[in-house]
Amino acid sequence: MSKDAPIDETHCATYFKALAEPLRLQIVRALQAGPLSVSDLSILLEQEVGTVSHHLRILFHADLVSTEREGKFIYYSLRSDIHKKRGKSKTGSLDFGCCKLEIGPSSK
Repeated sequence: MSKDAPIDETHCATYFKALAEPLRLQIVRALQAGPLSVSDLSILLEQEVGTVSHHLRILFHADLVSTEREGKFIYYSLRSDIHKKRGKSKTGSLDFGCCKLEIGPSSK
């Protein structure tokens, strides 16, 4: 996102709507550490693969995560132009252009 681009409240609202579900926020927290597959997230968050997949699809369509295929696996990661890491920590912030959201470490 360009700092000079006008703020698009509709786009920002889409981000917040996607993050308004507790499991999706847990997924975002987990992805701060780096790319993970659906099965990795399923094990980490102790959720069914189908449930995690559903929530990842919502985050993907909200343009918060990107995908990369490695063989038969798809790895999800936070979009690098939005996610700003703090040094070597596993925390950071999401910069939507209209505002920033600080995200602490996962409680799991």
